[in-house]
Parts: sequence; structure tokens; C-alpha cells
Amino acid sequence: MPSRIRSVVPGAVLATAVALLGPAGAAYAASPVPAAPGPDGGRWTAAPAPGGGARPSAQDRPYFYLEGPPGAVLDDRLSLTNPGAAPVTLRLHGGPTRSSGWLSTAAREVRVPPRTRADVPFTVTVPKDAAPGDHPAALVAEGGGRTAGVRVHLRVTGPALAALSVEDVAVERRGSAAVIRYVLVNRGNTTLAPRLAVRADGLFGPALRRAARALPVTLPPGRRVPLTEPWPDPPALDSVDVRLTVTAAGGAQGAAGATYTAVPWAAAALPPVGLLAGAAVWRVRRRGRVAEPRRGAAPTDAARTGLSRSAPSCTALSSTGTNT
Repeated sequence: MPSRIRSVVPGAVLATAVALLGPAGAAYAASPVPAAPGPDGGRWTAAPAPGGGARPSAQDRPYFYLEGPPGAVLDDRLSLTNPGAAPVTLRLHGGPTRSSGWLSTAAREVRVPPRTRADVPFTVTVPKDAAPGDHPAALVAEGGGRTAGVRVHLRVTGPALAALSVEDVAVERRGSAAVIRYVLVNRGNTTLAPRLAVRADGLFGPALRRAARALPVTLPPGRRVPLTEPWPDPPALDSVDVRLTVTAAGGAQGAAGATYTAVPWAAAALPPVGLLAGAAVWRVRRRGRVAEPRRGAAPTDAARTGLSRSAPSCTALSSTGTNT
């Protein structure tokens, strides 16, 4: 049977003590709410209960934050608001995380009358062998054809360890572009907000430089998150060492890399020696194009002769590589 909350007359606040949790006890507080639809279109909402009897809002507390040592019993209140014209029965339970099993509500079902807000107490019993650090949890309410969850940020006090690793780095070619794949793993006991820096160096110099920036993810302890990094203009012919460095508050840092070899389709049929020869010729010619002659000096006959002699040597190198 759902627990019933008696309606209140306008302007009054009702507090009824209900012994549902043994010696700790629990109390429902019900109060009227405006009949006008709220930010959720007039449907029921779930949020952390505010202090002083105020109306709950995202600006008041967007989530629960509870902190205590192993073995502690922590308590708070969940506000269920029904601005509609009909009563609603809501079922309460913990979220899918293991830490959500530490939560216990005053009742598993609550009937909220029309235009009423019900504050439902709950407790968090921290196991005596709980590891220090962050333990994400959630309270979930279901009813009236919808589901709403409220995050519970639970921290068990004790030595904090911030640690992470970067794993499974790989570069995947996609047409003229590429994508860098990797996995971030939180190896510590604190929630991390990681920052990523990327660099890539090839045979012909730097190929990519990206300064550290915040990633749009949050890593709870033990979480593995696969991520990708776009690379719209990778080199068309090069062997590149890609390096990812990830940092987070508390001194957490991890780094890993992979080698990426770019070969044009036309050159794929050449043997390795031919590819190296062709790369060497390309590099020499590229340097020759960007080199500037000495100011005010015209090319001498010897210089012109040297240039004319250099071409056959390069041709011979390419030819030798091709025939090998």
C-alpha cells in the first residue's frame, strides 16, 4: 500500500511523524504548491528538498551532496511536487550504481495529492569497509508514465587518490581525415574532470599540436570511457608518433601513444625501399623550394652545375629503390 500524505489547507504546513525507519524515525512534510504549471509543464517533479520551507529549484540544490566516514549514517530529504489537479502515486528506489544500494527511503511508494509538495526523508548507510573517495548514487522516482532521477554525490572521507590512465590509443583513417581513438580509465577513488593535450610528430616534423583543454566528460572512480579525437588534416605520406596526455586535479596524469603510417594509394604497391626513397626525394625537393638564396648573390656556373648533377642522383635513388 502506498503511504498517503494528507492534504493541507492553504497557508498551512503539516509535519507528521511516521516511524518507518526504526529508532531513526522519519517525517513527511506536505505543503501546498501553486496551481500554475511549473518548469516541467505541470507534471510532477523530484528534487532535493530546500531549507526553510522554500520551494525546491535547480538553483537551490541541483543534486544531493553527502559526506561521512565509513560506517556513518547520513540523512536528507527528497521533495516530490505535484502541481496537477489529480493525485499521483510515485515509486521510489535507488539508481543502477552499487552505491545506490546504500540508500533507504522512508517509503517505497508515496501518494502525493494535487497541488502538494511532499518531502520524503531518506538515509544513506555507509558500509564500514567502504573505500574512501567518491561513490556516485541516485534516487529514482517513477509514476504517472514518467521517470525522474536525482543525483546523490556521496563522498566517503579518508585518504584521496587521484589517478587515471590512457589506454588503447589507435588512429583510424576516414577518407582524407582521421580520428584518434582512446580509452580513459579512472584508477583512483575521486571523481575526475580530465584535460587532454595531443601532439603528433612525423619524419618530416610536427604533424599536430593541441594544447590541453577540458573534456566534456566526468570520470567517477573505476569508470572506463571510450573517446575519440578528430584529426581533419592528417599527413598523406608520413610515419607519425601520436601522443595523448591527460591530466586532472589532484595530480592525476596519464599518457599513451600510437604510431600512424600514412601511405597514398598510388604508392601502396611500391616496396618499402621505394617508399623510403620517394619520401627522401620529396623531402629534399621540399627543402629546396623553401630555401632562400643569399641576398644579392646570383647563382654561379658551379652552383648551376651542382643542381643539374643532383637530379640524376635522386633519380638513381628512386630507381634503385623501385627495382629492389
